[in-house]
Amino acid sequence: MKRSKEIVNQYFVFLEKHVQDVISGNLSEFMEVNEIAGQLALSHKHLTDTIKKETGQHPCYFYDEKIIQESKKMLANSDKSIAEIARIFTYDPSNFSKFFKKMTGLTPGKFRESQQT
Repeated sequence: MKRSKEIVNQYFVFLEKHVQDVISGNLSEFMEVNEIAGQLALSHKHLTDTIKKETGQHPCYFYDEKIIQESKKMLANSDKSIAEIARIFTYDPSNFSKFFKKMTGLTPGKFRESQQT
């Protein structure tokens, strides 16, 4: 396997575990991309350049997508309030709503409503 593909795979595996650790409460906050790079024994620039070259997207894109994917699951499958879900994802509730709407085009409440029909 090419080293660049290996780096991309390592990033996605790390990201999956990291987001699950935050959701489960094992970690209290999300790492910055430069901290993730350090955990993977890479420079921030090397990680960013490699992910961009291999996928066409910045690492933050996948980070945000993973958070949205997991928050959608929680909104659709739990009765936790939107504020509780926001806090699980280490967001202030109003910032979470803005982030969610920017990423999906819907507020968390509208998304939840759309899942219940």
